[in-house]
Amino acid sequence: MTSVQEPARPNGRVRDAARTKAEILDVATHEFARAGYDGARVDEIAARTRTTKRMIYYYFGGKEQLFTAVLERSYGVIREAERGLDVEHLDPVAAIRRLAELTFDHHEQHPDFIRLVSIENIHGAEHIAASEKLGKIGSPALDVIRRILEAGQSSGLFTADVDAVDLHAMISSFCFFRVANRHTFGALFGRDLVAPARREHYRTMLGDMVIAYLTAERAAD
Repeated sequence: MTSVQEPARPNGRVRDAARTKAEILDVATHEFARAGYDGARVDEIAARTRTTKRMIYYYFGGKEQLFTAVLERSYGVIREAERGLDVEHLDPVAAIRRLAELTFDHHEQHPDFIRLVSIENIHGAEHIAASEKLGKIGSPALDVIRRILEAGQSSGLFTADVDAVDLHAMISSFCFFRVANRHTFGALFGRDLVAPARREHYRTMLGDMVIAYLTAERAAD
């Protein structure tokens, strides 16, 4: 990465580095989500902020590092929400429903996150793989799911032999598909998966599917 010196500050004003970086990340998030990694331009991001292309390179080093920073912050938002999830006082059935609802709500409220993840998958997750921060961020939801599964299986409520990662994938797949495939699904079947009138229907449907899978009677081997 080429070293870039900090540009001179006009009129001697002290630049708020944290605010400037946050503004750059806000704009970059929308631009990468809109145009994709290959289509996004640092010039365009700079033009839509109160800074310069040179300042973006000073803070982030380049387009690749900026996209990685966008991913890191986007994943950080959902991880923070997962860390704040309080289900210890709930029974296992209510707890797993609440966790599913958290994912549902987050994905609906952050469509840029869905697009960014789709873009990163097109690129083989190369930015995530190279990010030390993302390699350590993990998913607090997995720890919560493990505790819920243990409680549900110990009490006899849950009969499914499933691990936390598989259950996380099951929940995430429904929430992700609903936002990512909204337009193609609507064009093919004439139904808007994120229509406000059907929101609670799908939110409840997700919880019902997960709970039905976890609690279904299973034939003996």
